[in-house]
Amino acid sequence: MTRTISVDHLARVEGHGGITVVLEGNEVKKVDYNIFEGIRLFEGLVRGRAVEDVTQICSRICAICSHGHSITSLQALENALGITVTPQTRKLRDLAYQGANIESHSLHVFVLALPDLMGHPSAISLAAVAPDAVKLALRLKKLGNTVQEVLGGRAIHPVNYVIGGFGKVPTTDQLLSLKEQLKEGLEDCKRALDVLLTVPIPDFVNEPIRCAALAPEDEAFFFGNTIEILDGTTRKRIPVSDYRTFTNEHLVAHSHAKRSLFEGRSYMVGALARLTLNGDRIQGLARQVMEALKLKFPCANIVMNNIAQVVELVYSVEHALDLIQELFEAGYAAETPVPYEVKACAGAAATEVPRGTLFYSYEIDSKGLIAGADVITPTAQNFNNVEDQMRATVTQGLGAGASDDTIAQRLQIVARAYDPCISCSVHLVRV
Repeated sequence: MTRTISVDHLARVEGHGGITVVLEGNEVKKVDYNIFEGIRLFEGLVRGRAVEDVTQICSRICAICSHGHSITSLQALENALGITVTPQTRKLRDLAYQGANIESHSLHVFVLALPDLMGHPSAISLAAVAPDAVKLALRLKKLGNTVQEVLGGRAIHPVNYVIGGFGKVPTTDQLLSLKEQLKEGLEDCKRALDVLLTVPIPDFVNEPIRCAALAPEDEAFFFGNTIEILDGTTRKRIPVSDYRTFTNEHLVAHSHAKRSLFEGRSYMVGALARLTLNGDRIQGLARQVMEALKLKFPCANIVMNNIAQVVELVYSVEHALDLIQELFEAGYAAETPVPYEVKACAGAAATEVPRGTLFYSYEIDSKGLIAGADVITPTAQNFNNVEDQMRATVTQGLGAGASDDTIAQRLQIVARAYDPCISCSVHLVRV
């Protein structure tokens, strides 16, 4: 007998998607993560535009990750043009990334995912019984937005990031004010741990996860020039400049979004992947949180990605404080962007935004106009892995006697565990 388990509209994610599972008896015949978003042709929109213009355009790909899109776009342009930014600019960009991580992870964990873990349909319902948890989440989100606003000029779609540096660096007073707010945020992180210690973490799916993330080259956790893939106990490395050999994008009939496979198999990017590969770099309160919430590696429970996001959130607050201190110790001062000359060239870059590894590449002509562009978002890379985890969820749920309604609910939890940004994933289709 054929039957279908379906989720027509996936709630509490950014964008429009659904899930369809087809069963023959208890045999899983098909698992489709359906993406309904319209195609967004950003790569085409920037062709023919001056190099100075494209970063502002590309930040519109995503309102949540607009700072990450801006800075990754700039780094690809700078790599193409042969620009090396100053150590101060590098640290300030790193600080902006911590703000993005704080803002995104606090929103996702406490407003979008926590209702699942506490048996509520929404954050509004959750706020009625756990108002303090929702309030601290909103305070942390505001903190992240404030960091981004100070660095980027606006909390969303920044205007202050330019090729070679910043239009205007933050003032000393702005950084000192951020420092005090981050100290308060650290106290909220401790309160968040108290909340999460009371929340049971679902363990309905256990499936090995193949992880990929940038290999950090210095203290900047979210920047690097090499992709690292962990497959069991084997680690492989690929230069970011060769990212297309890693992502291998392709299309499927049931989705408007592209997919990625490495060596014919799915992989995961995001918080859990980053900590699996680089968790030994985590210290301080973030290390205590990781141990208290029993996050261990390798991890086969995809729901623990939300716990990894909590660990990263705490790390980002601590690291942001360290960065401000390091900036002052190095003799913080106003500086102008690194000068450059346009030329025919090409370059690529990758950074770790909240949802995972983001890739940008540009081809520039001799007039300084964009001749070609490519953007590969984390969610697009994760889709195949999501379906693998969903298939395991269905198979293991049927084996344990779970009802179709229970399995449908679990499938939604798996999707939300990834913090998918569905709109950004539908970027380009070549016909």
